[in-house]
Amino acid sequence: MESIEQVLIALRRVIRATDLYSKHLAKTSGLTAPQILLLQAIRDRGQVTIGELAEEISLSQATVTTIIDRLEKRGLVYRQRSTEDKRKVHAFLTDKAEQVLQDAPMPLQEHFARQFDELHNWEQNMILSSLQRIAEMMDAQHIDASPILDIGTLDRSSTPAEKGAAAGSENPLLSGEEVNRSVRIRHAESE
Repeated sequence: MESIEQVLIALRRVIRATDLYSKHLAKTSGLTAPQILLLQAIRDRGQVTIGELAEEISLSQATVTTIIDRLEKRGLVYRQRSTEDKRKVHAFLTDKAEQVLQDAPMPLQEHFARQFDELHNWEQNMILSSLQRIAEMMDAQHIDASPILDIGTLDRSSTPAEKGAAAGSENPLLSGEEVNRSVRIRHAESE
C-alpha cells in the first residue's frame, strides 16, 4: 500500500471515529460533546458567567449562549442575574444535569487528551507539527476551529437522526479492518 493511501486511511479513521463517537454520545446521553463540555465547565466552576464559560472551553460567547439556550429548554441549566453586578448573568446546573453528567460517557477529546499527556514532549511536538502541516496541505489552516473533537456545528442540538444512526452500536468506533475494507472498496471503484 502506498504512503498516501496509508495517510488517507489514518485521516479517515480520525474523522470516522469522531463522527461515530459524536453519534454515540447523542444516543447514550442525548447531548453533543460541546453540550457535555459546557455542563462540565459549569459544574467545575460553580457560579460562572457566559463570558467565563466561553473562555474556559474556547468557544465564542454567541455559541455558548446558543448552547445554554438549548440546555435551558431541556431543564439542564438555569440562568440567574448576579446580585452584586446586575450586568452579569451566571449559569447553574439543575439536579437533572448533575444526573445526566454522571451517566454520560467521557467526551472523546478527554480520552485523547489523557493519552496525549502521557507522550514525551518530542512526540507531542511531532504530532502537532504533522497535523498543522496536514491542515496547510488541505488549505484548512485558516478555518476557525475550537479544541473540541466533534463533527458539525458546535451549537447544534442533538437530533433524533443522530441518535438513531448510532443505534445498536455498543462500541461506536469501527475496527481497523472495517475502515480498510471501506477504503479498498472506494479505491477499487475509482480505478
